[in-house]
Parts: sequence; structure tokens; C-alpha cells
Amino acid sequence: MKPTLTLLAALLLAPLAPLHAETNSSLQPPQHVGALKAEHALPLRAFTGIPSLTVTARGRLWAVWYAGITPAEDMNNYVVVATSADRGSTWKEVLVIDPDGRGPLKAFDPQAWLDPAGVLWIFWSQRSIHEESCGLWCVTIPDADSDRPVRSGPRRLTDGIMMNEPVILASGEWVMTVSTHGTGNSVKSVVSSDQGRTWSIRGSVNVPKEVRVPDEPMMVERKDGSLWMLVRTRYGIGQTFSKDRAQTWTALVPSEIRHPASRFHIRRLASGNLLLVKHGPIAVRTGRSQLMAFVSTDDGFNWSTGLLLDERDGVSYPDGAQDKDGLIWMVYDHDRKGAGEILLAKFREEDVAAGKDVSGTVSLKQVISRLNKSTRPVQP
Repeated sequence: MKPTLTLLAALLLAPLAPLHAETNSSLQPPQHVGALKAEHALPLRAFTGIPSLTVTARGRLWAVWYAGITPAEDMNNYVVVATSADRGSTWKEVLVIDPDGRGPLKAFDPQAWLDPAGVLWIFWSQRSIHEESCGLWCVTIPDADSDRPVRSGPRRLTDGIMMNEPVILASGEWVMTVSTHGTGNSVKSVVSSDQGRTWSIRGSVNVPKEVRVPDEPMMVERKDGSLWMLVRTRYGIGQTFSKDRAQTWTALVPSEIRHPASRFHIRRLASGNLLLVKHGPIAVRTGRSQLMAFVSTDDGFNWSTGLLLDERDGVSYPDGAQDKDGLIWMVYDHDRKGAGEILLAKFREEDVAAGKDVSGTVSLKQVISRLNKSTRPVQP
């Protein structure tokens, strides 16, 4: 009798592990990665925001954001990929990443990045509203300057959310700062030593529960070889440092950069100086308004007085890149559930240092995408 009971127990228990894996949405590729379908048409959108942008060596711009048919960040969200071949004058939406239409899965927090070989990476995160786990995915486009680019299939890289581009260290390693928000040691440094073919977690940073909001970390390598990571917190921007290539990190403490609990952008410019885009002056905490750009010539110890990019309320989530001619392109959103604008600003480092247009190239509030409520049908 015992062998029969043992066999029965084994048969009953055996399917549990694979069944769990099959129903974990963070492990499943999205159902649609391709051209826009009818349900993705602009007049149907009631939400749009959280953008990212990069630029190729030939000057083609790529922007990503996520949208949805309800005015919320919810299970209806999908990622939109758009490109411009005329320096941002006109844009064409060429790709949508949609896990399963109206739910329960969502694709969100996308990032566009061009690697040193000129390959375009589109990252996004994916999860179900019924699950805590979240997966970081990507597709790559080797011919990012083509009018008809060919993309790879979707590939899952790791757990979590990455709202920043990878940083290439002096060692040649690629490092992503990835958040598994809601867990202990939620900020992970995820490293590739083979140009993105494989990734592994090298170190982590704990964000105390009492100050934790979506982490949205960003990192730069300082001239002394140390890594400086900035993290979104309830009090604004926290900071942590690593001296061993992202393996161990100091305890997270408040930085001297004052900020609301919202995304910021920091990057190394071609000159070697740092660019920071945030809300309000360096030492002032504002709301999601007064989007400004600053430059530092001493690795972030001191900053310029700032160039105002957009003074309005409801502007947020800056991201951008610098092209081979030194022009800086910055994307951000405005009024996600109302006007639903994805906007573009362009300027040069000397404009940021001076706090005004001295190059003659500054262009602000240029529209990439805007919701058109007057033509939007009522959703059932």
C-alpha cells in the first residue's frame, strides 16, 4: 500500500513546480512585439508618459514610452517605440510591445540605449497586476539607422526594473542598476562582461523601507574609478558609492541635491563633465515643475546655476543622450492623463553652463506625441 500512496503523492505534486513557472508572467514573452494594431491607435489612448530617448551616430532619434487606453498606470499599459530621421521634426511610431492587450499583464518603464557597436537596445519591464515578480526584457536592433530596421526576438535579462541606460566602465564591463522594488537590498548592480550576451548580479544596495518609493537608480563612474549611484527616495535623492566595480556599496544616505520623489537624469558628457536634469535649483526641493539642466566640471561636487527647460507643473521623467556633434537631446513627459505630451528639448553643454541660449541651438517643448482628446472615442 505504501508504494501506491508514494506514487500517487508524486504524481499529484510533480506538476506544481512547472505550473507555477508557466503562470509567472515575468517569465513569459509578450504576445505582441511588432507594428501598431488598431487598438494601439493614438485616439484610443488615455495615458502616455515615462519616456526615454537615444540617438544614433547618423543622427536618427529613437524614443520610447508607455501608454494605455485608461488614464492610469495599469494592466492596459504597452510600450511605444518611435523614431525620427529628420532631427526630431517628425516622428513615426514603428513598434509596440504589448504583453496581452487588456490584461492582466503590463509592459512599462522602457529605456532606449545605443551600445558602442551601434546596436539599439529597447528595454522594458513586464508584470501582472496579480503578481509581485517583475521581469526585465529587451529587444535589439542592429541596423538602427535603417528606415526598415530588423529587430531581435524578446529576451529576458533578469528580475526587476531598469529606468536608466547601462554604464560602460573603464574595465569594459557593462553595468545596469536594476530595482526589485518592494524587496530588501532592492537596488542591484547587474553586470555583463561579454557585451550584453549574459548578465549576473554583482552587488546590491538596501533602500530602507521607511524611505522607499520606486527606486529608479542611476549611476556614473567617477574619474577616480569609483561609482556614484543616485536613488529616488521619499526624501528626494539618496546616494551610495562603490570602489570595487559595483560589488559592494556604502549605506544609502541623502545627497546634497534636493529633489521631489521623482525621476531625475544624470550622465557623463563627451567633454568629461557631468549633466544633471532635475526639478528646480540644486539646493531647492520643488514639485514636478521647473525642469532644469545643470553641468558639473568636478564630478558632481559643484553644479552650474542651471538652464530652465520647462517651467510648468506636471513635467517629469527626463531622459536623453548626446550626439556625436555635442548636441544634447532630452525627452520628458507633461500632463500624462490630460494633454499626454511626450516632449523634446535640445541644447548644448555651453548653454547649460551659461544658463541661457549661447549656442543658438536651444529648442524647447518640441512635441513628439500628444493625446488628442477631441477625437478620442468613449471607452466601453
